[in-house]
Amino acid sequence: MQMKKKMTNSTARLGLWLALATMVPALCIAVPAQQRAPQERIAAGTVVNKADAPIPGAIVYLKDTKSNAVKTYIADQDGNFRFGELSQSTDYDLWAESGGLHSKHKGISYISSKNNYHFTLKVE
Repeated sequence: MQMKKKMTNSTARLGLWLALATMVPALCIAVPAQQRAPQERIAAGTVVNKADAPIPGAIVYLKDTKSNAVKTYIADQDGNFRFGELSQSTDYDLWAESGGLHSKHKGISYISSKNNYHFTLKVE
């Protein structure tokens, strides 16, 4: 009778080990990049005039269409701008102004999976 109890325990342990062994491969599957922590989303680019020359000091606007909050950036001496830490779940509207003129509006959609956007904003 005692022998039968030991067989039952060893059989139970074997069953447990088999169950765990079949689960381990499922637990070791790599998580796709899209399901990992979100990457930083960036909008950068250059502000230029009709002749495609950079416009230093142009004001670039980034509007969060969810909250209507607007961030600004003053283009550097080469007309470059950069907005970082943009939300993955928000749409943005981007444009530039200089000398009373403005560029066309450009959009960033939350649906897009891109994380790096590069724009040329032509002020006309």
